[in-house]
Amino acid sequence: MMSEKLSTRHFILAGLLILAAFSRLIPHPPNFTAVGAMALFGGAYVSSRTLAIILPLGALWVSDLILNNLVYTEYYQGFVLFSSGHIWIYISFIAIVLIGRFTMKNVTMKSVGLSGASASIIFFLLSNFGVWIGGLMYPLSLSGLISCYVAALPFFGWTLIGNAFYCTMLFGSFEFASNKISVLHAR
Repeated sequence: MMSEKLSTRHFILAGLLILAAFSRLIPHPPNFTAVGAMALFGGAYVSSRTLAIILPLGALWVSDLILNNLVYTEYYQGFVLFSSGHIWIYISFIAIVLIGRFTMKNVTMKSVGLSGASASIIFFLLSNFGVWIGGLMYPLSLSGLISCYVAALPFFGWTLIGNAFYCTMLFGSFEFASNKISVLHAR
């Protein structure tokens, strides 16, 4: 019974993460995505440490495969399995999963809000550090790093709004469902 309970729970969690990842494929403002919310959600609800990282990273990777090979083809030559420029996004994603894992033992509106804001900050800092360290757009100096962060500020607002929206959707729908479906209670 316990393995059935966990497998059903993990199936539903994985399904929600996949749905959130595919929301990246619909038209949206820059950085208004479910990326941060997916990582927090996986960290908060997936009991296995390994799966807590693999499920959201896998969902992100699958959506990256689709976007890089169907939508952003002018930026790549041939089929792209993994874009090396995205390594900082994946590192930020792992950090956000860990935030969800350690700060959201009890899912409350306050913990979701604070974790969502923290996820936005971490994503902003790490992903833009990756843009700067790549050396293609900004000089590798302190002024270049500052310029990179300043140029990214408009995107940060959309990241905050996206995390607020998608955290509300993911956490809210799962908490609502877990109050109605007993198999989702196990943590």
